[in-house]
Amino acid sequence: MKRLRIINVVGARPNFIKIAPIVWEIEKRSKEIEYMIVHTGQHYDHEMSQTFFDELHIPPPHINLNAGSDTHAKQVAKIMIKLEDVLLNYKPDLVLVVGDVNSTLAGALVAAKLGIKIAHVEAGLRSFNKKMPEEINRKLTDAISDLLFTTEESANINLKKEGIPPEMIFFVGNVMIDTLKSFLKKLDNSLPFSELKIKDYGVVTLHRPCNVNFPEVLSDLLDTFIEISKKIRLVIPLHPRTLNNIRKFGLIDKINILKQKGAIVSTPLSYTQMIRLVKNSRFVITDSGGLQEETTYLGIPCITIRKVTERPSTVEIGTNVIVGKDKKLIFQYLEDIFENRFKKGSIPPLWDGNTAKRILDVITTIR
Repeated sequence: MKRLRIINVVGARPNFIKIAPIVWEIEKRSKEIEYMIVHTGQHYDHEMSQTFFDELHIPPPHINLNAGSDTHAKQVAKIMIKLEDVLLNYKPDLVLVVGDVNSTLAGALVAAKLGIKIAHVEAGLRSFNKKMPEEINRKLTDAISDLLFTTEESANINLKKEGIPPEMIFFVGNVMIDTLKSFLKKLDNSLPFSELKIKDYGVVTLHRPCNVNFPEVLSDLLDTFIEISKKIRLVIPLHPRTLNNIRKFGLIDKINILKQKGAIVSTPLSYTQMIRLVKNSRFVITDSGGLQEETTYLGIPCITIRKVTERPSTVEIGTNVIVGKDKKLIFQYLEDIFENRFKKGSIPPLWDGNTAKRILDVITTIR
């Protein structure tokens, strides 16, 4: 029987973490499947891209489209133009996209126009906030996908409400947890910064446009972090966009104050460095979707600086709370953490490390 040909489209740091266990599982089935990894080049910094392929033990991309950064529309357009030639030449049976970044939408659109079957991993998540670029990407990708693989029950409900036939929806769990579980087995408790001690620090990450693209908002958040630093050391790996905006808005003095208070401000960390950092921390303050999931699995308190989350299981079942930009609420939850009153979460269903296997079982069964 002819081997199934799959193109995996990736473009940003979260995509690499999610695609890794799928690639590991595909390679176990090399008699049934051949594949290609296409990197769109949406994230192109070494810290945000190449280092992840090395660390996650997946082969370097077979093709890099080198799309680079741009406005959302231009970036999607550039990826689509370059990806179309790849699909026409390779003639895959299936295009697999993960997550909700611009590369996800671009890959799905090109495949749909060429009549190629689309699998969307992490389908159905909804923030119900159309001002978030990721929400547009999620909804459009789901609308044109053929196989929709979901991580939690809310996603199944959302897709059915949107008219997706139940036979196209597959509740398989969370591939990001596959990757996390695999690496936790290999990690000791060493920390990426020698001055840290286990549980005596908090982690802060910030990258979403709503938090870092407006001078007043970013300035207020940095002031909040300075105030927190009076109580506990913070570790702040800065996303390139966040650092660029701190410089552009003239806020570098606030970073210097944070450092004076003992905060560690660094460039983006590798995947294993970040896992070590988070799993040994007292808490995480973030606007990242992936960290909401990882902290829930690890049992680490997570304070999410957003008004809504597309991952409600992390709040309803896990260790996540949503605070928007409410400084009073942030400090209320921090006090609960310091006094050991913060809620105890549990792990959502099927976040068990076997999601990639379930995905490939579906794909190979209905090929």
